[in-house]
Amino acid sequence: MKLDILAIGVHPDDVELSASGTILKHIALGKTVGLLDLTKGELGTRGSANLRTEEANEAAKILGVSVREQLDMPDGFFENNEIYQKQIIQIIRKYQPEIVLCNAISDRHPDHGRSAKLAADACFYSGLSKIETRDQNLIQTVWRPKAVYHYIQDHFIEPDFVVDISAHMDKKLESILAYSSQFFNPNSKEPETPISSQHFIDSVKSKNIILGRSINCAYAEGFTVNRYIGVENLFDLK
Repeated sequence: MKLDILAIGVHPDDVELSASGTILKHIALGKTVGLLDLTKGELGTRGSANLRTEEANEAAKILGVSVREQLDMPDGFFENNEIYQKQIIQIIRKYQPEIVLCNAISDRHPDHGRSAKLAADACFYSGLSKIETRDQNLIQTVWRPKAVYHYIQDHFIEPDFVVDISAHMDKKLESILAYSSQFFNPNSKEPETPISSQHFIDSVKSKNIILGRSINCAYAEGFTVNRYIGVENLFDLK
C-alpha cells in the first residue's frame, strides 16, 4: 500500500494531539494516510503499553487512516542511530509516502525533539541506495518523501504554515479522548498528571483557536519546515 501521508509520533497520541485535524482534512480530500508510533509509551504514568496500543487502534478507526503500525523502540531510551533509523527507513520504503509529518523539533518532553531529528534523518537516508533494508527478506526500493513537516506540541513554536481544520475539530477531539487512560476521564482511578485534566483538553482546543485566528478560521494546526515552501500562485494563500 502506497501512502500519501505518513504521520510519525514517538508516543501513541502524539499525532492525535497535534496533527489529527490535518489528517482528517486530507482523508476527506481523498488522500491515503498512515500512522507510525515509534514506541508504545510504556513509561507513561497512567495506563500500560498494551492498553495504550488498544487505545491507539481505536483512535485510528475514528480517524479513518489506512494503516497504523507500532515499532518497539524503548520509550525514553531510543537514540538517533543506525539501528533506529533503519527501523523507520523500512516503514518509509514499505509505504512510500509523499509527505511525512513528525514530532516537534523541540518540546517539553525530551523524546519529542529527539524523535523529530531521528525521523527527519531517516527520511533523508531512506533515499540513499547504498543503505539496504529488507521487508520479508526482499530488498526494498529506495524512497525519499518529498517533504517533512514537524507538527507543534506542548511548547509554542512559531509555525511556518497553518492548516484550517475547522470542519474536523470535533472528530479530532474524539480521537484524542479515545486515549481514556491518558486524558480527562472522570471515572479514572489513575493518578493525576499534567495531561489528565479537562483543562489540558481545553488548552489543546485553545491553541487551535489561536492558530485559526491568524488565517481567519475557527481552528487550525501549525507546522514547521526545514526548507522553503513553494507555492503555485499568491491567490492560493489565505
